[in-house]
Amino acid sequence: MGPSTHMSYIITAERQLLLSAELAAARTQAAFAQALEQAGAAFGFSHLAFMNAPVPDDSMMTPLLIAGSVPAQFVREFDRQQLVRRCPTLLATRDSVMPRSWHLLEKDGQSVDLPRELHALLINYNCPMSVIIPINASNGQRLLFWFMGNRNSLGQSELNELTMIMLQALDAYNSLKRNDGSVPHTLSARELEVVRWTAQGKTSVEIGQILSLSDHTVNAYMMNAIKKLDCVNRTQLVAKAIRLKLIS
Repeated sequence: MGPSTHMSYIITAERQLLLSAELAAARTQAAFAQALEQAGAAFGFSHLAFMNAPVPDDSMMTPLLIAGSVPAQFVREFDRQQLVRRCPTLLATRDSVMPRSWHLLEKDGQSVDLPRELHALLINYNCPMSVIIPINASNGQRLLFWFMGNRNSLGQSELNELTMIMLQALDAYNSLKRNDGSVPHTLSARELEVVRWTAQGKTSVEIGQILSLSDHTVNAYMMNAIKKLDCVNRTQLVAKAIRLKLIS
């Protein structure tokens, strides 16, 4: 092992150790989501989606989302075109535990089976490079970590490192789930209304017009709901509310 290779190994080992420690230390959903974002950023990714693996009957990303930093508008456009159902690459993660990566601006990106609309959506959000890491939960559930951004294709050593860190993320998620039953998931009637309209793609101004409230008041209800359900943004709030069957 040469000096540069040895130094690279040390840096990689330190990064893996630090990111894994951040995930292990997460005691709330918000802290877990933040640690996931830090892991993605350390590898040059701008967005990530931690989600349940879709089955052929699924058409929307929103009910599948568990945590992440994917912009709400991206998710709405993704769902409007029912891209879950129309993306063989995404559906194939149900049957394979092998990570799948692509770069839409490099040659290998041309062979990825993506709908034209998803290709355009990823380019529009400056995310030509993606990697999806499927992982089996202890209960047999298949989960996905989907990282998106504008960086070069991952090398095999980076992919191995990121996969190992996501195994730590799964352990942290399982720990949070075990403790989740003690957290009250009660939203007020008005908070539920705001979340329902948000799930339908309405902005705070539009919700205010529907409910005869100021957009400031709508945002206050939204922030209360985000805090109560231990979320970090509206996208995660809607996904968790659906998962907890608070809204349909």
